[in-house]
Amino acid sequence: MSATIATPTPSRLRLGLRAATIAVILLLALMPVLNRLPADHALHISDFVVSITGKWICYAILALAIDLAWGYAGLLSLGHGAFFALGGYAIGMHLMRLIGPRGVYGHPVLPDFMVFLGYTDLPIFWWGFQSFPYALFMALFVPGVLAGVVGFLAFRSRITGVYFSIITQAMTYALMLAFFRNDMGFGGNNGFTDFKELLGMPLNAGGTRAALFYASLATLVGTYFLCAWITRSKLGRVLIAVRDAESRVRFLGYSVTQAKLFVFVLSAMISGLAGALYVPQVGIINPGEFSPGNSIEAVIWVAVGGRGTLIGAALGAFSVNAMKTWLTTIAPDLWLFALGGLFVAVTLLLPKGLLGLLRGRRS
Repeated sequence: MSATIATPTPSRLRLGLRAATIAVILLLALMPVLNRLPADHALHISDFVVSITGKWICYAILALAIDLAWGYAGLLSLGHGAFFALGGYAIGMHLMRLIGPRGVYGHPVLPDFMVFLGYTDLPIFWWGFQSFPYALFMALFVPGVLAGVVGFLAFRSRITGVYFSIITQAMTYALMLAFFRNDMGFGGNNGFTDFKELLGMPLNAGGTRAALFYASLATLVGTYFLCAWITRSKLGRVLIAVRDAESRVRFLGYSVTQAKLFVFVLSAMISGLAGALYVPQVGIINPGEFSPGNSIEAVIWVAVGGRGTLIGAALGAFSVNAMKTWLTTIAPDLWLFALGGLFVAVTLLLPKGLLGLLRGRRS
């Protein structure tokens, strides 16, 4: 009598992965609820854990954006940190407009840092930021326009590979230097901080923090479904073909430039939205967010989780940042060495990332 060993089929693997993902989302959704329990309760979750998890959710949204461009279209961008920071600055400008003496129309005449620096009039590029919908629109629009200009010039000239990565890295470094200047009107090296309220609610209130947490979680889920829908569509198949054999796709008559430009602009807008959700939760935005190191670190999240998997990108963002929080607490000087070693190890030993490892073990 022969025995047959059942091997998990790909469909069963996908179902198991989806079930695990749903369980994680439900667990995250419970965190603000458990935070409201008494501090001595066994299930109580501290404010610190809720706050840092909200940051990680924003990082996961950024990782999804990078994976959409890099994992499916082969666009290794080292400048997505710039799009993330621009979205953060847009919402930060709105929060700064809510600080200070109220003017004729009920809005502050000048942000407090402009009063300190001797401004007499509000710069024209600050007009409209007293409106939250306008600020949210600009958090999407500005990164999208910047990505459109950079992408159009690069893709039209057929700049690919490492040269495209260098261009995007130079872009974010140039923005960092520009935003450090006090005469730019963005707070110089101090940036924006000391936020008070958002949509009429105090930012330090528990209800406001919970609302921002749930908004970030809903955006993460919505972004995942949007990216999954795109990658499973005809456009997604074209993007994968561009990644694997760009010249053949051109020969077949597809517009490679338009496909790349679309996914790059959409990825930048998603990154800007992640930055807009991030800033009210951390309470500060400064030019340090433009650092090229931040963009490189975000690429490492995607590589660790699994490039071209979407779920793996979010998994990498959570796992790497959890390790960063733990390691910087016990040995802060070792973090950069650990990050570099992690990237080398994943590149050599786990080219498909953590999700590829899990799939391999299940198979």
